Amino acid sequence: MTRKVSDVTRAKNGRPVHHWRRDVVELAALFTAVAVADAVANLVGHGPDGPALLVASAVVLIATATFHTWWSRRHGHAPPTSDTDARPLPGKQQAGPSGRPAAGPDPVTGASTLWRMRTTVKDEPGSLAALCVALAGQRVDILSLQTHPLADGTVDEFLLRAPAELAGSGITREVALAGGSDTWIERADAHDLVDAPTRVLGLATRTALDAAELPLALRQLLGRCTIRSLPAKPAAGGGRVPQDVPVEGVLENTVMRLRAPEGGAITVERPYLPFTPTEFARARALVELDARLGPRVPRSQDVLTLPEGNAITVRRADTGDLEAASAMHERCSARTLGMRYHGPVGDADRYLNHLLSPRFGRTLAVQTPSGRIVGLGHLLWDGDETEVALLVEDAWQRRGIGAELLGRLVAMAVEAGCASVYAVTQSSNTGMVAAMRGLGLPLDYQIEEGTLVITARLDASSAGALPPYTQDREFGEEIVRD
Repeated sequence: MTRKVSDVTRAKNGRPVHHWRRDVVELAALFTAVAVADAVANLVGHGPDGPALLVASAVVLIATATFHTWWSRRHGHAPPTSDTDARPLPGKQQAGPSGRPAAGPDPVTGASTLWRMRTTVKDEPGSLAALCVALAGQRVDILSLQTHPLADGTVDEFLLRAPAELAGSGITREVALAGGSDTWIERADAHDLVDAPTRVLGLATRTALDAAELPLALRQLLGRCTIRSLPAKPAAGGGRVPQDVPVEGVLENTVMRLRAPEGGAITVERPYLPFTPTEFARARALVELDARLGPRVPRSQDVLTLPEGNAITVRRADTGDLEAASAMHERCSARTLGMRYHGPVGDADRYLNHLLSPRFGRTLAVQTPSGRIVGLGHLLWDGDETEVALLVEDAWQRRGIGAELLGRLVAMAVEAGCASVYAVTQSSNTGMVAAMRGLGLPLDYQIEEGTLVITARLDASSAGALPPYTQDREFGEEIVRD
């Protein structure tokens, strides 16, 4: 785009300013004025009506000056807005004929909507400026901007505040006219107002405190995406070998694959929006941080008293509790294990290492004063969904332990921003059904061949609907609150 450089800008840049056209006009006007003055002087001095003509000229000049003064005070000098291409400044109201502000929408105090938008522009001077001008023309305020360099362009990521009546399609249309391509836009909320460095540091802190936070941190870093963790492959000699993912990871348009610290792989998919090299570098940095810190689980615990007076401890569990969890399996009846694992009882133990790994979710253990584990609750990251599962030893059932575990797990899911949680059980498992109903949340039921799937829908207000024992209680390194 070619712009005319103003005289002021040229003077500031040290270049001389030449006004030869204006100088020629001024000289011509000066010569004309001298000639007219000489003609008037000759007429007044040598003509018979010279004095009368001089008096009449003075009267006309005084009348003209008086009329000009009256007209200026009454009408002013500002041209009406309709005569120009000018628009009122944001936050200002245009004055009406009477001097009072004219009625009209106020883009600052009126209703507005937050949007997150990405668009690709050419990597050349003026491309970003053209986008900003187009957005300003629609009274759209740019709250933040991130740039993601590409090989053949730049992805600009905006957080926008737009008038409520302006639809997302209207914004993308203006952006396309200004040179943006592959534009993507969605509604944003107040959480997006946090700047990117602050958000990344917060996610790194959460990951450093708890290994189970890595999948959640990646999801919050990259937006709506599906994250899957794959364990290391079993080897012929009984060990395990790493997945076929290089240490530096792989980026393939809408899919990134990262090497997990224990030899497995983390796959992240986002079909609606390709990943940029900048996002890939951020995700890889979080995984490298997790690998350097090694296995870690918050060790704080809560001591609770059951209705009959027995004290139990609820704490986080990990693979270090594998032996104690296997011992609980041996004390459970075949019916209890069958309702939990939905398969042969002999296969129950082989699930434990996966369930207890922080890489796949969070596990809560209920422990007696003697150190025996009598209950386990799992919150499992299942792609873009979240599963809850419970197992309570037969001798400790019907004492409220399952409800306590379930309430805490769902509160963790709310805190993690999960949209819903689901439980898979048998239709005859009345205890699990009662525990899900006790949450006080909207439930969906699906049953097929005796298998029941109960889904609880969560939102920002779900924590307030949970039973009191899951609210405002410190557990581990976090406080479960809305």
